[in-house]
Amino acid sequence: MAETTSTDAVPAEGSIPGLPADWPQQATTKVVGAVDNIRVKTSGPAIRVSRAIVYGLVAGILALIALPILLVAITRGLIYAIESLGNTTHGNAVWIAYTGVGTVLCAVGFFLWSRRPRGAARP
Repeated sequence: MAETTSTDAVPAEGSIPGLPADWPQQATTKVVGAVDNIRVKTSGPAIRVSRAIVYGLVAGILALIALPILLVAITRGLIYAIESLGNTTHGNAVWIAYTGVGTVLCAVGFFLWSRRPRGAARP
């Protein structure tokens, strides 16, 4: 006597003959998989670009805030270091520190100016 398989059995109540009993779950899985695949290919790069723009802006703003604070801290540290090294008054230490920091900033500016593209300064 031959055994009957589950496909030869009488279909369950409410199921469609010729389709597996779990066809709604299979169809849902395929639709969800297709939607996820489309979402990853379309909005994935857009999300990465928007995050890069936001993080770049935040880093730029923080750098703009930190740069003057860093320059003040360097200048104050130089003043303290110059005063502690020898017989220098506070006024002379300030003058020396400002001259040193100004010289370094001018050197950086001259270097950046020399690296500009030709014709960039013309109106």
